[in-house]
Amino acid sequence: MGTDLFDLAGRTALVTGGVRGIGLACATALLDQGAKVIVTSRSTSADAPVMTSLAGHGHVALITGDLSTAEGTEELAQTVGRETETLNVLVNNAGTAWAAPFESYPDRAWSKVLRLNITAPFQLVQKLLPLLERAGRPGDPSRIVNIGSLDGHSVGPFENYAYSGGKAALHHLTRVLAVQLGSRHISVNCIAPGPIRTDMTEGLLRDHRAALIDSNPLGRLGTPDDVAHMVVFLASRASAYVNGAVIPIDGGYSCNPWVFI
Repeated sequence: MGTDLFDLAGRTALVTGGVRGIGLACATALLDQGAKVIVTSRSTSADAPVMTSLAGHGHVALITGDLSTAEGTEELAQTVGRETETLNVLVNNAGTAWAAPFESYPDRAWSKVLRLNITAPFQLVQKLLPLLERAGRPGDPSRIVNIGSLDGHSVGPFENYAYSGGKAALHHLTRVLAVQLGSRHISVNCIAPGPIRTDMTEGLLRDHRAALIDSNPLGRLGTPDDVAHMVVFLASRASAYVNGAVIPIDGGYSCNPWVFI
């Protein structure tokens, strides 16, 4: 197979929400494998130290944009088109969550969470399709990697209704797009992380760390690097025949046996 199985030199990747947490780990890992990486963020000045750090790993560019609106998504895609003529890898990582009790779960949670977690990834693929098509080749497709969640296929204890519903939709959208775009030399896959140590999960992990670790077959929480390593695999020559897969990165949470009381 050779030593360059995961070499991404000469490839261009876009990571949405790529300046913190899982997105930052993905951007770093792709840079380390030689890819040119474009990251998106809603701000500029606050991300300057992160960009300085990323630049130490390779060729990186920052695009500011707001994926929470159709207009913002369109503008971001146009900016990406000015940055590069081809796109080998699109990592749809940007997302949000909203937890609240069932009785008071607000209508605005659905519009906010579903817009960013399912509508924006679809629209971004739409807008960036020409760039992805130019980069894809028979036997070496362009790659779309959606970041889903364990919550999208396994019922957890947390009341994050729009988030879990939206991630389930993203999992199935992955399969639909895999069929739709495969003939255009674009593969579409999804990663479904379990609990990962990031700023977004800080409160959850603080309150439930011991229980989460005890219920994990591997006996630990995940890290952003655990997800990033799978992104590298899906972006590389190693995954050339992988399409329409939803891959759990959860230490075995989704395999847990039934509990009898």
